[in-house]
Amino acid sequence: VALQEMGRLPEAVQLIEKASMMYLENGTPDTAAIALERAGKLIENVSPEKAVQLYQQAASVFENEERLRQALEMLGKASRLLVRGRRLDEAALSLQKEKSIYKEIENYPTCYKKTIAQVLVHLHRNDYVAAERCVRESYSIPGFNGSEDCAALEQLLEGYDQQDQDQVSEVCNLPLFKYMDNDYAKLGLTLVVPGGGIKKKSPNAAQDKARGPAAAGSHADEEEDEYSGGLC
Repeated sequence: VALQEMGRLPEAVQLIEKASMMYLENGTPDTAAIALERAGKLIENVSPEKAVQLYQQAASVFENEERLRQALEMLGKASRLLVRGRRLDEAALSLQKEKSIYKEIENYPTCYKKTIAQVLVHLHRNDYVAAERCVRESYSIPGFNGSEDCAALEQLLEGYDQQDQDQVSEVCNLPLFKYMDNDYAKLGLTLVVPGGGIKKKSPNAAQDKARGPAAAGSHADEEEDEYSGGLC
């Protein structure tokens, strides 16, 4: 605490890290993980990179202890910091790790939310193929096919692929996207299609729009049928 008050945060964090190693050696892993989390919180605003490392270490300790809820909390903090720091390749891996644990504990609705975050990260990486694969793989998660998350992601990918900025913005402004953690919501609101939004829509697209949301849904259904065949 004295070091913290003197503004010597890196030293304070170093001492906490040493203490956490001792806790691990002495067979008190929970205390070690809590110490690592505390160090992460201290340094987060000064050195997000270091905080990510500390949160990941804490997650690893919690996971070894099969305290998965705490591990997920730490991984979530790491993922958000990675997105904030535009370290998107690492963020994609971190989100995949979160998603696999949520799947393991059968918290499927949160898996859908993590898929949305993953897709936004991949599209900001300009990797449409990875985003599409991410959605396709999620068909193996119970209840994903037919969920509002799935329909929205199909529309998002379609809009992105068609270079239709209006459609992309419309999806990213849905409550489903807007009320995610702030870091992911921002990814949605700042997503720009390739080519700066020059539309490549088919002639009947305007007609679809006139027919309303049901028409948009039918596109999603077509894509769902296309994918589900290969994944069952």
